[in-house]
Amino acid sequence: MQIKMQPMGPYQTNCYIVTVDGKDLIIDPGVNATEWVFENVSNPVAVLNTHGHFDHIWSNDAVKSALHIPLYCPKGDVFMLTDDPLGQGTPKSLPDYEVNGDKTLKIAGIKVRYRHFPGHTPGCSVIEIGDAWFSGDFIFEQSIGRWDFPASSGEAMIKSLQKAMQIEEDYTLYPGHGGTTTLKAEQKLLPLWIEQVKRTL
Repeated sequence: MQIKMQPMGPYQTNCYIVTVDGKDLIIDPGVNATEWVFENVSNPVAVLNTHGHFDHIWSNDAVKSALHIPLYCPKGDVFMLTDDPLGQGTPKSLPDYEVNGDKTLKIAGIKVRYRHFPGHTPGCSVIEIGDAWFSGDFIFEQSIGRWDFPASSGEAMIKSLQKAMQIEEDYTLYPGHGGTTTLKAEQKLLPLWIEQVKRTL
C-alpha cells in the first residue's frame, strides 16, 4: 500500500491518495484538490469521504465527474454534500453509495472498512484500509475533533471515544489535519478528552 498526502485549502485539510494493487482511492478531496489529485493518480477507482464538512468534500464532484468514479459518503452526512449547512458556497456533490454505520466494503477488490464514530458530525467515520486509519476529524495527533458545530453532539462524541478505547489492535492514524500518529498513542489521551467533553455538556 502506498499513501500520498497533501494539505489543501485554508484549513490545510489532508487529502490522501491510497494505492493498493495499482488502484487509487481518493480520500477527502478538499478545497483546490483537483489538480493535485489528477497529477497523482494513474488508476483511480473511488472517492471516499470521512465526513461531510466542506473542507473535506469541496472537490468531490469535480474529481468524481472528471475521473468517472463513484463517491462514497457516510449516510449521516449526505445532507452536507447537498445543503451546504455551514454556508461556505460548497459545490454540491451526490454520493453514489451512502455508507450506513460500520460497514466493510469491497471497492474494486480492495477491502475498505468504514468505522462509524459520530460526534464531530452525525456520520463522522474512520476509513480503515489495511493497518491504516484515515481518521478524518475524529482523532488527530494529541487532539480530537470539535463537537460544537451545528449537527455535532458531545454525547455522541463521548460514546465514540469510549468505543475507540475498546479497540485492541493498533493502527497508524492519518488524520484530516496535521501529522500521523498511532491509535495506541492516542488511546492514552482519550480518557482526558472524554472528561473534557463531559465538562461542556
